[in-house]
Amino acid sequence: MACSIVQFCYFQDLQAARDFLFPQLREDAPSGAAPRDPGKSTNWEDDGWGAWEEAELPELEEEGSTCKTQKTSWLQDCVLSLSPNSDLMVIAREQKAVFLVPKWKHSDKGKEEMQFAVAWSGSLSVEEGEFVTSALCIPLASQKRSSTGRPDWTCIVVGFTSGYVRFYTESGVLLLAQLLNEDTVLQLKCRTYEIPRHPGVTEQNEELSILYPAAIVTIDGFSLFQSLRACRNQVAKAAASGSESIQPPPLAYKKWGLQDIDTITDHASIGVTTLSPFDQMKTASNIGGFNAAIKNSPPAMSQYITVGASPFTGFFYALEGSTQPLLSHVALAVASKLTSALFNAASGWLGWKSKHEEEAVPKQKPKVEPATPLAVRFGLPDSRRHGESICLSPCNTLAAVTDDFGRVILLDVARGIAVRMWKGYRDAQVGWAQIVEDLQERAPETADSAPFGSNQGPSRVAQFLVIYAPRRGILEVWSTQQGPRVGAFNVGKHCRLLYPGYKIMGLNNVTSQSWQPQTYQICLVDPVSGSVKTVNVPFHLALSDKKSERAKDMHLVKKLAALLRARPPVLDSIETEIKELILDIKYPATKTQALESILGSERLPFSCLRNVTQTVMDALKSQELESVDEGLLRFCASKLKLLHLYESVGQLNSRDFHSDTPFSDKDLAVLLRLDEKELLKLQALLEKYKQENTRPAVRFSDDKDGVLPVKTFLEYLEYEKDALSVKKISEEEHVALGSFFFWKCLHGESSTEDMCHALEAAGLSPQLLLSLLLSVWLSKERDILEKPRSVCCLHTTLTLLSKMKVAIDETWDSQSVSPWWQQMRLACIQSENNGAALLAAHVGHSVAVQISNHMTEKKFLQTVGADVEALTDSWEALSLDAEHWRLLLKQLEDCLLLQSLLHSGPRRPRVPPLQAEPLPRLSVKKLLEAGKGGIADSVAKWVFKQDLSPAVLKLANHDKDGENPDEPKEGSHSAFLQVAEAEADLGAIPELLCLAYEQFPCSLELDVLHAHCCWEYVVQWNRDPEEARFFARSIEHLKHVVNAHVQHGIALMLWNTFLVKRFSAAAYLMDKVGKSPKDRLCRRDVGMSDTAMTSFLGCCLDLLQTLMEADVGRDEMPAPVLDTEDAWLSAEGPTSIVELALEQKPVHYPLVQHHSVLCAVLSAVARFALKAVKPLALFDSKGKNAFFKDLTSIQLLPSGEMDPNFISVRQQFLLKVVSAAVQAQHSFPKDRAPSAEAATAPSEDQDWPALAVDLAQHLQVSEDVVRRHYVGELYSHGIDHLGEEATLQVHDKEVLASQLLVLSGQRLAHALLHTQSREGMELLARLPPTLCTWLKAMNPQDLQNPDVPITTTAKLVHRVIELLPENHGQYSLALHLLEAVDAVPMAPS
Repeated sequence: MACSIVQFCYFQDLQAARDFLFPQLREDAPSGAAPRDPGKSTNWEDDGWGAWEEAELPELEEEGSTCKTQKTSWLQDCVLSLSPNSDLMVIAREQKAVFLVPKWKHSDKGKEEMQFAVAWSGSLSVEEGEFVTSALCIPLASQKRSSTGRPDWTCIVVGFTSGYVRFYTESGVLLLAQLLNEDTVLQLKCRTYEIPRHPGVTEQNEELSILYPAAIVTIDGFSLFQSLRACRNQVAKAAASGSESIQPPPLAYKKWGLQDIDTITDHASIGVTTLSPFDQMKTASNIGGFNAAIKNSPPAMSQYITVGASPFTGFFYALEGSTQPLLSHVALAVASKLTSALFNAASGWLGWKSKHEEEAVPKQKPKVEPATPLAVRFGLPDSRRHGESICLSPCNTLAAVTDDFGRVILLDVARGIAVRMWKGYRDAQVGWAQIVEDLQERAPETADSAPFGSNQGPSRVAQFLVIYAPRRGILEVWSTQQGPRVGAFNVGKHCRLLYPGYKIMGLNNVTSQSWQPQTYQICLVDPVSGSVKTVNVPFHLALSDKKSERAKDMHLVKKLAALLRARPPVLDSIETEIKELILDIKYPATKTQALESILGSERLPFSCLRNVTQTVMDALKSQELESVDEGLLRFCASKLKLLHLYESVGQLNSRDFHSDTPFSDKDLAVLLRLDEKELLKLQALLEKYKQENTRPAVRFSDDKDGVLPVKTFLEYLEYEKDALSVKKISEEEHVALGSFFFWKCLHGESSTEDMCHALEAAGLSPQLLLSLLLSVWLSKERDILEKPRSVCCLHTTLTLLSKMKVAIDETWDSQSVSPWWQQMRLACIQSENNGAALLAAHVGHSVAVQISNHMTEKKFLQTVGADVEALTDSWEALSLDAEHWRLLLKQLEDCLLLQSLLHSGPRRPRVPPLQAEPLPRLSVKKLLEAGKGGIADSVAKWVFKQDLSPAVLKLANHDKDGENPDEPKEGSHSAFLQVAEAEADLGAIPELLCLAYEQFPCSLELDVLHAHCCWEYVVQWNRDPEEARFFARSIEHLKHVVNAHVQHGIALMLWNTFLVKRFSAAAYLMDKVGKSPKDRLCRRDVGMSDTAMTSFLGCCLDLLQTLMEADVGRDEMPAPVLDTEDAWLSAEGPTSIVELALEQKPVHYPLVQHHSVLCAVLSAVARFALKAVKPLALFDSKGKNAFFKDLTSIQLLPSGEMDPNFISVRQQFLLKVVSAAVQAQHSFPKDRAPSAEAATAPSEDQDWPALAVDLAQHLQVSEDVVRRHYVGELYSHGIDHLGEEATLQVHDKEVLASQLLVLSGQRLAHALLHTQSREGMELLARLPPTLCTWLKAMNPQDLQNPDVPITTTAKLVHRVIELLPENHGQYSLALHLLEAVDAVPMAPS
């Protein structure tokens, strides 16, 4: 056993702590931004990129590399402290700090491990400009008698540059603050109680020592412990009730002013020491001279050692009793600071700090007591050497000092001399490891010679010095004082070595004996791997080679390891050498370790492993019983049993065994107790499952099922109390072990009966064997489905296992559930390989019925004495287990069909396919835990992945309802192709959908399925709002929901969950910019592009209109009754979407209509890129206040007559919409607006003129004005046939005729005046003067399309004359115009 470094904890998110303490090192920050001047602008957009000269580029690269180095070495710049119990870690820098606590969590590999997670973070500074300089985590002992050895809580002590020392709880609450010296706190150190190892050792008191540049303050541990407890209790009471408590006792401390030393960087408080008489006389002579008086008893002194400069190391001695302890006033933080402290504790990573409470009170610094002068008695005067740190050993006899020359010096504390020096350790970090000898591990030979029989003497203690050299990235362990290096590890260059040097505060000589807390003496924090490691050092490394039998054993172990690594030339010779080596090892623990390494070797053959283990076993049996180690004997015996079992299984698997019994479908039906129809149904179901579930898998030539190396076999199994059990291994390893036992049996290549007898004889329980058998069966589904004969083999194996002694309890009653069959059903329920699970369930059901019938028959014959022949094979005993089996078979059939559907797809899939997550494999357990809506939710995810239209789902359901089994299904398939001819060939989807509808008539009821599809599509759209077609397809599914109650609830949930927040953002953005916003603004405020937002608003309009229709329809139909299939009544899980929809409150129809009007306005602005439109300005204050409120609430809406100014603005807007809509529909392609091409299907299909008329009704605008404008726009674009149709809807025909008369004049003016032809001029001369003047006043540029045939214009004039009454003022003008138009065609063109 050598030195080892062990990871015992990881960091959950160390990078987050780094980013909090070093904001400039965040990943998203630019590499060159960190070192810049804080006074300069940090906004990239404000920087002058063009102003950077080429000469600055190398500097930037250098800054970037500095930042990159800082990202890995940042921990070196932090104040770091770890509690000796490893229950709290503090990382602080400048004013910020992060508190981390360990939590047990599952790692990526599925194993539980301890991870440090952030418990609190924030700013600790109170005074302006003060920084953290030192920190300690001190665990405080519990005063309760029932304590288990864990500390009650951990106090965090923090020193600041201002001189304050503050004490905090684990949640960052300030308990008390002390200003004991007005200078920077350099170092905090703690000493806790230790039981003296020898009667002559002085018992040390607990204390907290604080180092200042010219002073040392020591606070008595007992006084500190009581004050901290009182402060914590008072803070807890104040937080709970706000009541004030008594003032805690003051702190007792001593303050020494260190003299005759230039600079101090670190210190060590040795404690109270008593000199020997000779040392007392020597010291008295040096200080007082020849005539110095000497006391009879040596005085007790407190010893302090400092490191720094001039002298390099200083030794100070303070006589006990020379000064009285000072009493400080405890600055308690309860009343005004409690609120801010608790708020700061809850602020998390934001780092908020509320200071207004403190600033409101004038700051008064407490009185600082003067220091008692203490001169240096002696030191190590080295003028060029500057000490950096000192670390005291646990036994207080040695200290390790580091200096700026890269040396580590070992000091003898009592004599004040350097006893050893290591060089080449620049920036070294040191710590100590004190190892106590384990008396149980001493060699038996040594134990026999110990005095007093079994007494082996006191445990010995060894000291090891641990040195971490960050420049070389190496961690070394040295035996002190003059011992060799016993361990070295490469650990990286950016770690921190943590050595607390104390344990739990608050213990005494009574309580410390019963406490055995788990503490780590020394820890290494690695920020690169995010782990915390500790160093394990065996005690025997402190012993010399000559006197250590263990050292000899370790040499033999190393020789054995080298032998196992080498390529063996001759197996016989290497086996002999291995036997000699392992028999020469004396220590039982080392011999066990050596045997484990031999059995774990992959190079040695099985025979060698068996022979070596047998040799060790024989050697143990030949010894006297008293000297044999029981642990080693049990280990050898258990390994031998495992090796014999491995050999037996291997021999059975290697036999040439083949069953020649023919096997037909009829035999399978009898075996599974199925009739012919049921068997055909099962085979058809499995065939569909195989077709849709076949996925390509890679198989290597050396992959052999049923083969397991002996090394792996020994790792998987272990003996416990003469019973063979499987260790905690992964699922893959479980399958490998099961394959080794049963794979050949399931293929009929090995004797199942012999195998079961061999495994039972080895001590494997039937429950364990059943678990292994099912794990193999359920994991090898592909191979099993290809070999139906394996079902017969499974039946045989399961029957044999069930007949074992402890498999099925003999007292089992048919009216209770058998644990044996419940175990098998549970495995089938949890399996995701539904085909294999269904076959296993059929086999289990068959065997269970067979055994149940046999047991019932036996009881029946015993009680009644009936004839055996009266009981036929078709008779089946009723039992509770049989009912469970039938339920499971139905559930597995359903799950199998659903799995086949979810893995089906079109033969020629669309390109590109939807980027959806792969569908998870189903199991009965997953469906039961998914709740009542789990089945529909799974199908909805599949529908989204295949992007099937709602019509496909609807048509499949109709085919299921009207399907005649005697007719062929070709018509159904052709109907599908008609629906989806533009999509792809649907393959087996229609047939599987029909089967799924039949299998799940309630869970896949069409409204339920459409509701889940609607929700799934909108969830996927919410993840990527740019995919507007997802939202559009969601609305399609919503419209296909027939029941108005479900449709109403789903629409309302969509609005509240996904839409209203984005919709309100779009409304405010449009109102702010007064037009259709640009892409950048849309992405910033709404979270999507401008084109996606146009589609979004169109879909929102469809949703609100659907919601209004559903609200009306709710009164006309009853609410649906949600049923569940009998097999799935036990499903428990989240409430289904449909159930939630039915629980929704009814909406307030006028409020929905109000939002619909706004949505139509926003959609029109975005669709046609209208400008100078503020949508919210179309509504008064009541209307604005009602927007974006809960649609189920009653809001105050506009009523009565509207202000004419509002009506005028609304009318202008509607006329703009009509003009833009007509232009977008009927303008020439070259003039088409870009937004029209980008519009999506809902916008293009929208009848905007009709919608504008509808909006006019809600906005109190005259509908006739909008209709007349629409007619005018159609004629202006030359769409006379549509204009003539639209004329029929206008009520005021007279006004319309006047408008069309002007339009006719503009067309004629364009034909006569703007063509400038000779014929046109002659015709103009013949016209009446009144008409000629009127035509010249016309402006043909107002026409959108002036090039209209004159015959069309003639029809328009005829239409105008029909509409105008004869007494109208413009009637004569119209007649003249008709004559002119009729004359134009006669002129040559």
